[in-house]
Amino acid sequence: MTGTQFKLSSCTLPVHDLGEALGFYRDVLGFEVRQDSAPEGPPLTSVSPPGQPDVRIFLTSPAADPDLTPADRRAIESLMGKGLMGRLVFTTDDCDATFQRVEAAGAEVLQEPISRPGGVRDCAFLDPSGNVVRFTG
Repeated sequence: MTGTQFKLSSCTLPVHDLGEALGFYRDVLGFEVRQDSAPEGPPLTSVSPPGQPDVRIFLTSPAADPDLTPADRRAIESLMGKGLMGRLVFTTDDCDATFQRVEAAGAEVLQEPISRPGGVRDCAFLDPSGNVVRFTG
């Protein structure tokens, strides 16, 4: 589609425990917490990276979704336990400083900072629900 521009506005990230996830994204990463209204049902909680209030990452628990069957919930929980459900990649102006700050907060290190071709460095962590959170810069 030539000439069409796309801009990410939101994504959904499955989490085991909303409070634990909020602690990681708000307190460790410094994200802003937002309360969003759902068309039907309870308000949803989302977080936004600093400086990107128009991007929402909705934190959801499969256990809270009334449309999922028990078998679906078990399947999602199993994939979450293997770190296969959510993956987020963020840019940072200082990969090493970001790594030090997130590691000092006790996040599980998946990959220490390494240099990639072109001079880019990146590192990765697992959030409390096993989602991959990668920083590149």
